[in-house]
Amino acid sequence: MQARVAAVQMVSTPDVAHNLATARRLVGEAAAGGATLVTLPEYWPIMGMSDADKVARAEQPGSGPIQECMAQLAREHGIWLIGGTLPLVSSDAGKVMNTTLVYDPQGQEISRYDKIHLFGFTKGSESYDEARTIVPGQAVGSFEAPFGRVGLSVCYDLRFPELYRAMGECALIVVPAAFTHTTGSAHWEVLLRARAIENQCYVLASAQGGTHENGRRTFGHSMLVDPWGEVKAVLREGEGVVAGELDPAFLAGVRESLPALRHRKL
Repeated sequence: MQARVAAVQMVSTPDVAHNLATARRLVGEAAAGGATLVTLPEYWPIMGMSDADKVARAEQPGSGPIQECMAQLAREHGIWLIGGTLPLVSSDAGKVMNTTLVYDPQGQEISRYDKIHLFGFTKGSESYDEARTIVPGQAVGSFEAPFGRVGLSVCYDLRFPELYRAMGECALIVVPAAFTHTTGSAHWEVLLRARAIENQCYVLASAQGGTHENGRRTFGHSMLVDPWGEVKAVLREGEGVVAGELDPAFLAGVRESLPALRHRKL
């Protein structure tokens, strides 16, 4: 089943209401362009002035304005919506789960993935340590869409190929992200293309892309990569939508002509 998919790119702010309005507009744009599956970026509802800001806005599973917005968007546009990530409460009062929720075209939550790998990076004046405010997830995430299995991953997960092998054979892998400009300019595209090539599936990456109010600069370059590793569409910087077609015949042809998945030994 051929499908049109879209990734929303944002430059999120500390203002949740502003970010919700931006997401509504851009998801609407993606749906108007024919997308039946849309993904939002990591941290789309809040990119705070400090890491602790998201803890204060964490929602209980199943309730809250962020989740209500996502369910409404999926239902209103009749799309599969992959909700980037939002902060959900955790067992640690000072930390959150960095969670991807998936909604079906009726607005029902049908899958959840809590980000497993937590980003840590120090170079010069740049320093990040997600483990200070996030509890890591434990379980691999995927769901069944009309065109096949969709594997769920988030940002730093991209560096851990064993996670993608654990998903099983997917038609599509999604990567909501907020890659820094430093690491993104070095590794983002090559890692996305590698995951597409080695798993012989489409990869849809939805990024933060610009300079945020907190001073952080994210790399953007939301893109769709095909199973041969070719970038089919890309949005370099700023907010917007990138979209393209999933072609099941092309996917099957790649796997038939180069049956690497069947040749695996380990």
